[in-house]
Amino acid sequence: MQKTYTETFRITSTMTDLSNQWKPSSILEKMQDVATMHADILNVGRSDLIQKNIVWVLTRVEVEIDRYPNCNDTVSLQTFPMAHRRWFFPRYFIFRDAEGKEFGRASTLWVLLDFTTRQLTKLEDMPAMPDNSDMTAPMGFPAPVARLAVEPVSSLLTPQYSDVDVNLHVNNTKYLDWCCNALGIETMKTHCMSHFMLNYDKEVRPDQQMNIDLRRLGDDFAFSGSFEGKRHFDVGGTLSLRDPHKALNQ
Repeated sequence: MQKTYTETFRITSTMTDLSNQWKPSSILEKMQDVATMHADILNVGRSDLIQKNIVWVLTRVEVEIDRYPNCNDTVSLQTFPMAHRRWFFPRYFIFRDAEGKEFGRASTLWVLLDFTTRQLTKLEDMPAMPDNSDMTAPMGFPAPVARLAVEPVSSLLTPQYSDVDVNLHVNNTKYLDWCCNALGIETMKTHCMSHFMLNYDKEVRPDQQMNIDLRRLGDDFAFSGSFEGKRHFDVGGTLSLRDPHKALNQ
C-alpha cells in the first residue's frame, strides 16, 4: 500500500493571479488533485466509492505558505493520510521548491458522505487506509476560523455554473475565490494570504443564494456564507505584504 504520493509540476500562467504568483484557489485545486490521485492508487477514489453511493467531502483545511511560487517555478507537493478520528480522515500536504526546501504545509479533514441522503456514512463503510503511524504530521489539525469582532460588509451571492462540481455542490476551492473577490483587487495586489483556513459546515447547492459577510481587523480577515440563517462555510486567515524578495525563486 503506497503510504505517500508526490507530484512535481510547473506553475503555469493559469495557476497564477494578478501578481504572477500561485493563487490561493489554485493551491487548493492542486491539493485536491494529488489527494484524488493518491486515493485512486489506494482504491478509495471516487470511482471506487461511488459504487457504494459514497463520496469524499472536505470539512476543514488550513494552509501555511512561507514563500509564494511565481509562474514557471517548479514545485512538488507531497500528500499522505494519517489515522482516522471517529468520522474524520486527516490528510496532510507538504510543499517543496525545486531544491527540495519546504515552503508550505497544509492540514485537511475529510468525511465520507452518502451521495443520496447527503449524510455522513456509518463507520462500517470506512475504507482501508495505509498505516502512517511512523510519519510526523507537518502541522496540527485544521483550526476553526476565528470570529472577528467588527461589523461586516455584507452582500448576496448565487452559485454559478463554474462553481459547481461533480458532487452537485459548490467545490471547496471556490470559497477561496469568493473570499479573494470580496477582499478586492487593490488588497490582493499588495497582499497575499500567508495563512488561511476554511471550515465547511454545510454544502452549498446551486439553488441557494448565500448571504455573504466579510470582516477585516488589521491583517486578519474572516469571510462567511449563510443560507436561511444557517452558516454554511467560514474562510479566514492572515494577509501579508507581498515581498518580491521572498518569492520562491529568489
